[in-house]
Amino acid sequence: MRYTDYIESNSDVMLGKPVIKGTRITVALILQRLSEGATPVDLLEAYPTLTVEGIYAALAYASDAIGNETIIAVA
Repeated sequence: MRYTDYIESNSDVMLGKPVIKGTRITVALILQRLSEGATPVDLLEAYPTLTVEGIYAALAYASDAIGNETIIAVA
């Protein structure tokens, strides 16, 4: 699975924040809810347009973003 099949950024939707394609559900919202203890089943019940693949795509997107982040050391 490629997260790019499920995630998009469009300046006309949620100010360009990454969202699940075809929804207004942001990657940040999914990550926040999971970090608060929500399960994928909880998310699917709360957001009927969300899919399991969308949840995993949000996690993959976040992992890729953090994995490719540049650290700038200030002396």
